[in-house]
Amino acid sequence: MDYYWQLLAWGGEGWGDDFAWGLVMTLQVSVVAYAVAVLFGLLGAAGKLSKHRLPRLLADIYTTVVRSLPELLVILLLYFSVASGVERLLKHFGLVAETFQFSSFWAAIIALAFVSGAFMTEVLRSAFLAVPPGQIEAAVSIGMRPRKVFTRIVLPQMMRHAVPGMGNLWLSITKESAIISVLGSFSELLYTGYRAAAGTKQYIFFYGLTAVLFLLITLVSALVIAQIERRLNRGHH
Repeated sequence: MDYYWQLLAWGGEGWGDDFAWGLVMTLQVSVVAYAVAVLFGLLGAAGKLSKHRLPRLLADIYTTVVRSLPELLVILLLYFSVASGVERLLKHFGLVAETFQFSSFWAAIIALAFVSGAFMTEVLRSAFLAVPPGQIEAAVSIGMRPRKVFTRIVLPQMMRHAVPGMGNLWLSITKESAIISVLGSFSELLYTGYRAAAGTKQYIFFYGLTAVLFLLITLVSALVIAQIERRLNRGHH
């Protein structure tokens, strides 16, 4: 047992600080990617619910393509093709310096969020459609402005229906954050576990520790999501 505690020592003698940083990196990537995915989801849902044909078509193409391809493939395409292509285009028109490079961290975040945003689009679209249209019509009939209709009538009820799906997407992103390790030197949790296991040959111990830490993230997240659901559903049972 003392040997395993030594493996988790902080500093150059153990992997404790590496796992702590890997856990922080995983949470950081997950939170930022999730926030950006919500933005993609809002834009996609607005497009799908639009009265105009072009936004609906673009949103349909977005969700269909992304959900049809393996997530890793989409992320790799975005990271290595789109990001580098935009970078060259900006340099060609002199909008940035020749030494300019996209931050690999942010490129990876946006790629991950772009994939999750396609699923977020459907969650938010379905939640909006679940709001009784009669309540919206009643609010409009009494002279309530569109902004107030959205913030006071639509959004609260929309979130009640959206939170379960949004919660599942959060849990999904915490696991998908491990994908970004293939894009560069991102020492997130899974990559840290891989390095520790390969360096010490203690595969069961370090992969088991990695699994426990991911499980801990999931359990804490599930408790928070359940609390949010209870709060939003008060008075609706």
